[in-house]
Amino acid sequence: MTSASTSSVSPYASGRYAKDGFILQQLVNKDFKLRYRRSVLGVVWSVLNPLLMMIIMSFVFSYFLRGSSVENYPLYLIVGNITFSLMNESTSAGLRSIIDAAPLLKKVKVDRWVFPVQKVFSAAFNFSFSLIAVAVVMLFFRVMPTWHIIWMVPALLLLMVFCMGISLLIGAAAVFFRDMIHLWSVLITAWTYLTPIFWDLSLLTNSSAPWFVIAVVKLNPMYNYIDMMRCAIVYQTSPGLTVVALCVFWAVVALVLGYLVFRRTEHKFILYI
Repeated sequence: MTSASTSSVSPYASGRYAKDGFILQQLVNKDFKLRYRRSVLGVVWSVLNPLLMMIIMSFVFSYFLRGSSVENYPLYLIVGNITFSLMNESTSAGLRSIIDAAPLLKKVKVDRWVFPVQKVFSAAFNFSFSLIAVAVVMLFFRVMPTWHIIWMVPALLLLMVFCMGISLLIGAAAVFFRDMIHLWSVLITAWTYLTPIFWDLSLLTNSSAPWFVIAVVKLNPMYNYIDMMRCAIVYQTSPGLTVVALCVFWAVVALVLGYLVFRRTEHKFILYI
């Protein structure tokens, strides 16, 4: 290829991954603009929403269900809530990502995995604004961060990998089985109550719950990701080796399973979307 022809090629088209990266960036920007279009407060809602939820749920569970027995309960609650919301938002959007991208996929040749993965990045971007709400709560209750807060970075990265795997898996499944869209909302609801977001695991251990119930909760992927986040921000300690190992395990399993299913089925997407 001559130098003239090389210079005429867009830098984003110089390689397959560069092109995918550019498309990924544009889709994240598009989601961000659409999310806050015609909104007076804009991104401020990403800060206000977790704060308002924390205030309401803290009041309810502190005074009516005795949730206040947890030390720094408002901080405990908001960290669990925004972490679970990241998974909920990214996977729920990833579920419909291929179906919603049908008009584009029918016209332009693009790697299909970009669409579910992009939803995870968009959710993580919104999550970053929620951290401002966490900082406000820490400031209000005079909780000073320690060096353990760096554990938040690997926790977030592992959670994003987990969400990418789940989004690839259910995004592919939804193309062939539209009932998956309704089923996922039911599973998310059940998952919410199975995860210690507004309650503490001690409620089970102190009530002598069956061992298999406690085991199910501890093996719950979101319990481990939330616990790792809380260790970094709330407990201000290093997460246990078991928690870290389970976070890595669930991230790898979800990504491998999601990738395999997506790759084996993506060539049939065009027939069903």
